[in-house]
This record gives sequence, structure tokens and C-alpha cells, in this order.
Amino acid sequence: MHVVGPSRPVELMSKIDSPQPEKFLSTREAASRLGVALSTVQAWVENGVLPAWKTAGGHRRISIDAIETMCMQQQAILGTAAPRELLKVLVVENDPVQRELYRLSFDEWRLPILLLTAEDGFEGLMLIGRHSPDLIITDLSMAEMDGFKMIRRMQVQAAETEPAIIVATALTASEIEAQGGLPPGIPVYPKPIPFAALQPLMAQLVRRVTA
Repeated sequence: MHVVGPSRPVELMSKIDSPQPEKFLSTREAASRLGVALSTVQAWVENGVLPAWKTAGGHRRISIDAIETMCMQQQAILGTAAPRELLKVLVVENDPVQRELYRLSFDEWRLPILLLTAEDGFEGLMLIGRHSPDLIITDLSMAEMDGFKMIRRMQVQAAETEPAIIVATALTASEIEAQGGLPPGIPVYPKPIPFAALQPLMAQLVRRVTA
């Protein structure tokens, strides 16, 4: 247990010949809609979290649908935690290098986070029962009990307060569906998770939980 205070950028921007302007926003407008800094939206675009395209002049444009999806994901995460002095975050990840990346990033952010780590879903379930985390960040492909089984077991084991869940995986959407899929509303990020996208969300959740 550790008490504390992304991946190679993926360029997903595609060029659209004749987009309908009313369906797209600038990065500044997207930042205002999402309630985050302009630099945060720019980082999300660079890391492929928000798909965007470029105008002939090199300006980014983001679809309103993508922004609304991001808003719903944030609300699903931010709306689940009960007030605490520390935000309890459980990372379920079998790769020790990835677990260390989470620890180092959380240290750097200097947020009031209680970081718990587990190597597989079985250990994750034990820590969930003992500590009732506010947020769970989990891989899907793990030995012993994988992330799919852990999430399904959590659904069966009803709790007074359900933690928010974020998935970080190298699996594609079709591979996830082939293994039974995930419950609706769970955000899925590429692995290793883009920490530039995770940081503002964690900061918002800390404010909500520790208020």
C-alpha cells in the first residue's frame, strides 16, 4: 500500500473534406464544454483520447459527439464516490513496471490519494472488500483471475457504494467483445494509460471525494 499527495502518443486525427461546422468544436470550445484546461484537451487529442481532425490551416476540430461521450464518462466516474479525506484508488495490474508508473505519476501529481495495488483480479477483490476503494483502474488480461472476471464478480457481490471503474488494456474493442464485453459506462483507455488524460479526471474526483 502506498499513500501519495501515458503511452506513446497516438495520432488519431483524420482529415475530413467537408465537415458540417455545427457538429464540431475547436479545442478551446471543447475545453469550455468539458470544464478542463485548453492544454488538457490538447493532450487528450495528442494521446488519441479525443479523436479530432485538422483544418487546412492546421487547426484541430473535435466532434460534439466525442465531447458528449467524454462528458458522460466523466460524470459516470465523478458521480460515484462518497466523501473521504483521501481518494482511495485501486490499480489492478500484473505488470510491475506499469504499477510503478502509476505510483510515480500519483506522487508527481501530489494529490491526496491512497494507492492500493493488486497483481490480479483475485487479489483485487480482496482489497476491494477490505478498503472499499472509490476508483478502480484495471487491466483485463491477467493470469489467475483477469479483469473481466473481477468486474463480473463485483457485479454479483452487491456493495453499499459501488466504486467507479476505468479499464486500461491493450485489447481491441472486438477482442473485448469476443470475451463477453464490459458493462456499459466503463471508460476504456489504451494501455499504457495516457496519464495526461487521467490526471485532470483524478483531480476532479479528489475534489469531489474530499469536499
